[in-house]
Amino acid sequence: MEILNAAGQAVVRFFETIYAMLWGDIVTIPLPGGSSLGLSLLVIILVPAGIYFTVRTKFLPFRLFPEMIRVTVENRTSAEQHGISGVQALIVSTATRVGMGNLVGVVAAISAGGAGAVFWMWVIALLGSSTAFAEATLAQIYKEKDPLYGGYRGGPAYYIHALFITNRGSKRKKSVIAVLFALSGLLCWCGISQVIGNSVSSAFDNAFHIPPLYSTVVLVVLAAVIVLRKNATVKVLDIMVPVMAALYFIITIFIIVINIPQLPAVFARIFEEAFGIRQVAAGGFGAVLMNGVKRGLFSNEAGSGSAPCAAAAADISHPAKEGLLQALGVFIDTLVICTCTAMIMLLTPEKLTNGLEGMDLLQTAMSYHLGEFGVIFIAVILWLFSFSTFIGILFYARSNVAYLFGDGWRSQTLYKILALVMLFVGGLAAYTFVWDLGDTGIGLMTIFNMIALVPLAKEAVGSLKDYERKKKEFR
Repeated sequence: MEILNAAGQAVVRFFETIYAMLWGDIVTIPLPGGSSLGLSLLVIILVPAGIYFTVRTKFLPFRLFPEMIRVTVENRTSAEQHGISGVQALIVSTATRVGMGNLVGVVAAISAGGAGAVFWMWVIALLGSSTAFAEATLAQIYKEKDPLYGGYRGGPAYYIHALFITNRGSKRKKSVIAVLFALSGLLCWCGISQVIGNSVSSAFDNAFHIPPLYSTVVLVVLAAVIVLRKNATVKVLDIMVPVMAALYFIITIFIIVINIPQLPAVFARIFEEAFGIRQVAAGGFGAVLMNGVKRGLFSNEAGSGSAPCAAAAADISHPAKEGLLQALGVFIDTLVICTCTAMIMLLTPEKLTNGLEGMDLLQTAMSYHLGEFGVIFIAVILWLFSFSTFIGILFYARSNVAYLFGDGWRSQTLYKILALVMLFVGGLAAYTFVWDLGDTGIGLMTIFNMIALVPLAKEAVGSLKDYERKKKEFR
């Protein structure tokens, strides 16, 4: 027994060390006023990568935003289509992007970094959309037929494999980096499943005084009915994601309208604090900048390699089209949904939210704007966001499980059951170590994904050039 305990503690220490290396500050830059700028490994990788892809694509987020919208409103399906449409792939990826980070994450960023953190989240979204374009386009270029579910599958494991395995005809040989990416993804999504269960049960306990066991059992049963069926995931998300996003957006617009005289002051505060006009003197500019950057990176997931697992499943006429759709997904996540949460908070008097954090802060803000209905609404919207995230990550897991274990229902079903167990356990108790697994997993995914993404950038850029050339020819 002592040996098992020692082994368990060693595993915990190992993952805590990896977590600190990925998310902890490894470089500290002193700033005027006594502040400092702490840079984590992921920030050092993702921010320059975002700048690199933005330059390589000739400032895609600004130049091609109208084209992103045009591609989105194109016909979603066709009679000849195999698998899901490009827009359905966008909906799946949006389901996982639009989650707790849009609620609790934004609250944490503003609590720690002030209103200025919102501006830096916007900047990171603009940079991240170029990265999202590159990884989604590559996922399309290297996708494969899916013999188990039908349609297509792919993602970073597959384009990493193509980069490092010269004998592409081999069925057995695997790339070590691709295997590590796939394992990191499965580790991440198990950890996130536990976090989802705990967040939902806590929100319903606070809002409705429903015991965690009851809300967790309902959550797990509903999830099992969907994820254990062959192709129910996309059908459910196709309805659920637009509805929940629209509800949250409409409620936010209502709150903004009734508080519209305060809006100029809110935006003035965001920009003033973003550039440290007040914070430099107080030594807090580093906190403003890095909280916005870190939360922005975590929320939109650009570069982590998760969304390409959905992008590869799309049956679409050109790889760059799916890249543009996934670039738009980053805008939806950060510039729309995260901004909604920020407005709800910043339009609330500071004296009501001082000393509060997390869901307590957000529920207090909603209570101020909408009374008891606001508290209930946040609990319900958190349930929708979290539930859709769980369904979405199990869609992602398909391609990684297939890469590691081959095409078989046994391995696919066993992973789904494991995720459902984690969802159930999370609903009953919070284990900090398992929460860190999710963050560690997504950090490792990012490292392994970026190893291949930069060398393959020329293919993504080439696909974009080909798409733009063909567009001109048809005009």
